[in-house]
Amino acid sequence: MDIKTQNRLEAKARIIKAMAHPTRLFIVETLAKHEHCVCELTALIGADVSTVSKHLSILREVGIIDDEKRGSSVYYQLKMPCVMGFFSCVDTVIKANAQGQLKCIR
Repeated sequence: MDIKTQNRLEAKARIIKAMAHPTRLFIVETLAKHEHCVCELTALIGADVSTVSKHLSILREVGIIDDEKRGSSVYYQLKMPCVMGFFSCVDTVIKANAQGQLKCIR
């Protein structure tokens, strides 16, 4: 593998790794509907502000979400809605796997 290919794949892996947590997946799905402030996300997730902020930071660092400060609040929105297509593909794989498992027990 050449260095250009390796760098490209490592960049993809960083993005996928950033989403590889149930809470971060929830955040992305939630922000796909509309923007939220940290306090709203904290209430929805049921975790403390520092934990939610860390998850948001990870997603922001790889460019999946963006933030905007408004007064004393920070609002987050999905920067790359195309990621929802990836989620749709993952859902399709989950369904196909479940159907395959069902065939084994019928």
